[in-house]
Amino acid sequence: MNSLQRLNNLLQGKPVDRVPNFDIFMTRAAHHIGVPLSQYYLDHRVLCQANLAVMQDFELDIVQAISDPYREAADMGLEVEFPHDNLPLNRTPLIVEPDDLKNIHFPVKDFGPRMTDRLEGIRAMHQQVGDEVPVMGWVEGALAEAADLRGVTNVMKDLVKRPAWLKDLLEKCAEVEISFACAQIEAGAHIIGLGDAVASLISPRMYREFALPYEQRIFDAIKAKGGIPRLHICGNTIHLLKDIAQSRAEIVDIDSLVDMYQAVSTLDGMLVCGNLNPVSIFLQGTTDQVREGIFANASAGAHSWISAGGCEIPDQTPVENLHAQSQALRELGRQPA
Repeated sequence: MNSLQRLNNLLQGKPVDRVPNFDIFMTRAAHHIGVPLSQYYLDHRVLCQANLAVMQDFELDIVQAISDPYREAADMGLEVEFPHDNLPLNRTPLIVEPDDLKNIHFPVKDFGPRMTDRLEGIRAMHQQVGDEVPVMGWVEGALAEAADLRGVTNVMKDLVKRPAWLKDLLEKCAEVEISFACAQIEAGAHIIGLGDAVASLISPRMYREFALPYEQRIFDAIKAKGGIPRLHICGNTIHLLKDIAQSRAEIVDIDSLVDMYQAVSTLDGMLVCGNLNPVSIFLQGTTDQVREGIFANASAGAHSWISAGGCEIPDQTPVENLHAQSQALRELGRQPA
């Protein structure tokens, strides 16, 4: 059974030979092949090489074009700095005053260089793995994109001070993300992940008004195009689980702050992906702790679980711990159902 077959079987409620491994690699992937982060962010060939390497070396069931949250924003005009071997930086919001909105170019057809680079990365990945391994593209959620353009603090204020204006911005962001998601599927992506981390900071009522409707529209477009939607909201989302269940995602990532049993029971009908603590277990823990966490997740997740860290695998995570995850998943696959 290949990796794409494993995923499709899980989505259809059919047996699999082992649980898939969907760990998210970014910084760890770049340094795994000895390249600086600036090359990983700016050159799709490096992105492809790094993700193929970690897929092969750590028995992942996914190859992914995720890198940083600024691809769409950069093509809208946001100034982003790329230090040689560090995370990208934005020092000044693109939308400082509400009136700035009318001057922003929202690319729904002619993408700029950074969005185009991701498309090229997806094409390169699909050329390497075909339909054997799921290729995952990525978009920002509308609320997350607004925060990229405006700054998190300003968006938090907008939720209260100018909600109608914020919805105008969210509409434009959603249009970009729908177009970008569909283009990635056309380029060869099987899965489109949607990152909406800022949503973990708001109340359920605000989530239902300012995040959920746009996630639903983006996911509907992904499904209509033949893709598999995956929702990723970092942090503690316990207060949002009932609403996330209405997001129309088929895969939902949960962080280590969220109880696996509660997530599986609440997100009935969805695949739950996670949720080992990336720092205390993967980075700082022992191989025994990794194995114990995998078996605990398997017990809680049953047939609705995909193995992964609660968020990105940290840089300098020991290879022994990553191999321990793979070994535990193989052992689980050999156990009788």
